[in-house]
Amino acid sequence: MLKIRAAAFAYTAVCLCVPAHAQEKLAYADIAARLYALERLAEPPAAGEISGNWSSFDRGAKYNKQTGRYENWHANSDGGGFIRKEAAGIVAAEMKGPGVIWRVWSALPTGGHIKIYIDGADKPALDIPFKQYFNNRQGMFAYPALVHVLSRGHNSFIPIPYQKSCKVVLAPKWGAYYQITCTTFAEGTIVPSFTGKFSDADKAALAKANKVLAARGSDPKPARSGAKTEEKTLTVEPGKTVDVFGLPGARAITALKVKPALGADDDPVKVLRELAMSIAWDGEAKPSVWTPLGDFFGTAPGINKYKSLPLGMTDEGFYSYWYMPFAKGALIKITNDGKQPRSMKFTVTHAPLTAPADKLLRFHAKWHRDAFPGVDKDAYLGGERWPDWPGLIVKGRGRFCGVNLHVWNPNPFGRVRKQIPGGWPTKNRRINGVLNAAATRWWWGEGDEKFFVNGEKYPSTFGTGSEDYFGYAWAARNPVEFQSALQNVPLNKNDSLGHISNNRFQIADNVPFQTAFEACIEKYHPNEWPLLYSCTPYWYQQAGQADPYGPVPAAERVDYYVAPK
Repeated sequence: MLKIRAAAFAYTAVCLCVPAHAQEKLAYADIAARLYALERLAEPPAAGEISGNWSSFDRGAKYNKQTGRYENWHANSDGGGFIRKEAAGIVAAEMKGPGVIWRVWSALPTGGHIKIYIDGADKPALDIPFKQYFNNRQGMFAYPALVHVLSRGHNSFIPIPYQKSCKVVLAPKWGAYYQITCTTFAEGTIVPSFTGKFSDADKAALAKANKVLAARGSDPKPARSGAKTEEKTLTVEPGKTVDVFGLPGARAITALKVKPALGADDDPVKVLRELAMSIAWDGEAKPSVWTPLGDFFGTAPGINKYKSLPLGMTDEGFYSYWYMPFAKGALIKITNDGKQPRSMKFTVTHAPLTAPADKLLRFHAKWHRDAFPGVDKDAYLGGERWPDWPGLIVKGRGRFCGVNLHVWNPNPFGRVRKQIPGGWPTKNRRINGVLNAAATRWWWGEGDEKFFVNGEKYPSTFGTGSEDYFGYAWAARNPVEFQSALQNVPLNKNDSLGHISNNRFQIADNVPFQTAFEACIEKYHPNEWPLLYSCTPYWYQQAGQADPYGPVPAAERVDYYVAPK
């Protein structure tokens, strides 16, 4: 199994790691700046540029090359996985460079050491207690916007670069559960190898990144000469679609803000799902962006105030700072599928391009519920791919940049933690008339994220749990809602029951793909539970390449989240 996992990560590298057209030299400041460089996401991935993760996921989940089938794919003992054992402990991650570690996460780091070996050195560049790695109050990682604990989840976004190789070892008594996310740059890229300490210039770069991420709610992109801001207040009649802005020429939307006018008797949960926004680039017949108005801004349902780096909802309205370039024009539309007229104020800022339009990717965002485009749905719903729930399936070239996941978990069984004989979970079956062996548990999570890049059969990103991907651990606790620049739970009013909204934005650790990309998150409970997911993935794709997602009728966007009697 360990060989299969290693092969999955190496597969993409073997297929794509060809010499870059030009050698790129990155200073540590350049690497740290990628933590907030939204404009860079529109750059096509270089040949050989790959991202993935190493984690303690259950190695019992296998892909059988001989049969071409997935076996024990639901395995959920995610705390004990590793690459191999060495005298110093377990090897948690092992990469060839040039590359960088972007994120380290753990549910319970303790006193056992984390040891990071750089470029094949016999001695570790860093050798400290694992819990110290997440100390943002003192020491070399004292940058609270980059290193923090979110509802028991320990997260560090301190970049650790390496030129030739990197090995991460966790010594005995290191704690419980880990994820290590990294990127391998194109061959020929030159990066400064981590030495175990930061220079004054490195510290200044980290301080700047910390300041930018701490200032979430403000546009992290620099001001552009020739930028223009336009405002429009409009009313959309029931059943009508209105053009909001038609922007000509080759430019980029750098900020988009909306403030809906809601009355005291209006239900934001319903209104923001009845309103749908679309954005089409360069005259395309099928828009690259289509979402209910509220969901686009990173949380749903309703208005849940929070601030992140690219998106947020505040007293002043909703904001987006995604960088959205176009070559021949952009058309923003709003549709009202409700029964009442709706008024709102739109503000858009657009600026001249800083690179030729044909060299830049186009921004995409598509909301859906249970969409399985181009795949065998039955394989995911009770078949060999169960419990994978696909959030995004696309073909082409681009970058995956994150997702908002709306969970509806009313759980009619109540908070019963009774264990069903046979384990949790075993397989998708009926026990006492209820689907799934986990059916008497209240918890919706546990589902690992799995990212399949460029047609790989075994995912190069394999997580340890839904909550872990979004930055927390073991279900949200103290607080159940939290905010940060890159990971948020803006809505969780009933302790993981009812509506839960999660988002994670992958800026530096975006996932580049050349031919195809599939992002899944495991969903152990079926819709009949009821447990219902909807999501808005955010990604960039080659200009002229369409995605398979279309508008969702209003009847499927509103009022489906009704608590069972």
